[in-house]
Formats: sequence, structure tokens, C-alpha cells
Amino acid sequence: QVQLVESGGGSVQAGGSLRLSCAASGNSFSRTCMAWFRQAPGKERESVAAIYTPDGGTYYSDSVKGRFTISQDDAKNTVYLQMNSLKPEDTAMYYCAADGSCRAWWYSARLRPAYWGQGTQVTVSS
Repeated sequence: QVQLVESGGGSVQAGGSLRLSCAASGNSFSRTCMAWFRQAPGKERESVAAIYTPDGGTYYSDSVKGRFTISQDDAKNTVYLQMNSLKPEDTAMYYCAADGSCRAWWYSARLRPAYWGQGTQVTVSS
């Protein structure tokens, strides 16, 4: 089992920045891929970014590429999502997720990571 706890959400004006944190614990082999998803009201949950922790390889959705950065702190078992140049359309509940693989689900329209956190709200006002 894997436990994920997100923090760092909040409200910010457009153009501002926020950093989300995800503290992970549990079976380390089941969380070698750490990811962030988001879900806005009335919309489907979408992938935002992922990192394969053994080699630091990263994945980004086109909507956040160049603005968001995913990173890891192995000593703290924590993954971060630095969000810059925020836009109102970034408003959503952000979820941390974990799986043993990134490739298994990143390119799939149907598959999703196995483990999820409770989410943290990000609100960007214009």
C-alpha cells in the first residue's frame, strides 16, 4: 500500500505561483512513478505532470509545459509541483498519484495510476 498526502494549495491571482507538495509513504516499488493530476468542476480528471523517480525522467501535459515543474526530494520522500504563470484555467482540485510505472498509463486514455491522495484545491483568479 501507498499513502499520499498533498499540501500547498490555495488561492492566487493570475500570473502568480504556487508550489504543491506530495509526501509519500508505503511500498517504495509501487511509487516509483509519482504524478499530479487535476480535475476542474464538470470536467474529467487530467494528467498534469509525472516523474519516474529512479532516473528523474519527467512527463508534462501540453497545457502546463514550460510553466509547471515536477521535482523530487528522495530524502523526504516528497514530490513537488512548482506552478508558475498561473492562469484562471488552472483552477482545479490537484491530486497526487503513484504507480510502479509512468509509461503504463501516461499515454493511455483509459489507464490511471493505482494510488491517489485526497487532493488540494488551487484557485486562480483573473
